[in-house]
Amino acid sequence: MAHLYLIPITLGDSDLDTVIPATHRDIIHSISHFIVENVRTARRFLKKVDREIDIDSLHFYELNKHTDKKQLHSYLEPITKGLHIGIMSEAGCPGVADPGADVVRIAHEKNIQVVPLVGPSSILLAMMASGMNGQNFAFNGYLPIKKNEKAQQIKLLEKRIYTENQSQLFIEAPYRNLQLLDDLLQNCQPQTKLCIACDLTLETEFIRTQSIAAWKKSKPDIQKRPAIFVLGQ
Repeated sequence: MAHLYLIPITLGDSDLDTVIPATHRDIIHSISHFIVENVRTARRFLKKVDREIDIDSLHFYELNKHTDKKQLHSYLEPITKGLHIGIMSEAGCPGVADPGADVVRIAHEKNIQVVPLVGPSSILLAMMASGMNGQNFAFNGYLPIKKNEKAQQIKLLEKRIYTENQSQLFIEAPYRNLQLLDDLLQNCQPQTKLCIACDLTLETEFIRTQSIAAWKKSKPDIQKRPAIFVLGQ
C-alpha cells in the first residue's frame, strides 16, 4: 500500500545528520513524487540527503499560497498507482504552520495512510527551551502588521497568559524582528517573560528567556534571523 509521507527538512543550513534520522534516507529513496512549497529548496534538500540522487527523474508539485486548491486532489493520483508521495515544507515539519495540511486533509478523506516522520519543529523546540508552560500553549502565526492592531493583539495574548496560564508563541518575517521586539517591549508588562529562540539547530543558535524589563536593558541582534517568540509567566 502506498503512503503519504510527511518529510521534515533542516531548519536553515543545519547539519542533516544531527536533526534528521538516518532511517529517513531509505524512505526518501522509495519516493519519486513530492509535494513541496518550493521546488528549488526541495531539490537542494534531496541532494543534501543523497548527492547521487537522480533529481531529473523525480516529480514535483508546488503547494503554496499561489496554488489553486482545486489541483490538490490530482496531486495524490500517484498513490492510486501504488506510488508513495512525500510532502516537504519550508517550515521544518509539514502540516504545522504549513499549507501541507490541506493535502493531508484530502488524504484522510481518501483513506490514504498518512505517515509523519520525526524531525525538527521550530515551534516545539522553542517551547521546550523556553521554560514556560508546555501543558497549555498556543501558536499564533504572524501578528498583525498595522501597529495599532498589533498592539491590541499583543495585549490580548498577554491577557491569556495570566487568565488561562497559556504560553503564547508567534513568529515574524526575519527583517521585522526588531520592530516586533520593540512592540513587545512597549506593550507588555515588565514582569511578563519573553523567550526569543533564534537560528534553532544552527551553530549560531540563540535562546534566552527573561522578563520584559530585562530585555529593555539589552536587545539581542536578531534582525534577519529566523526566530520564534514565546510570551509566558
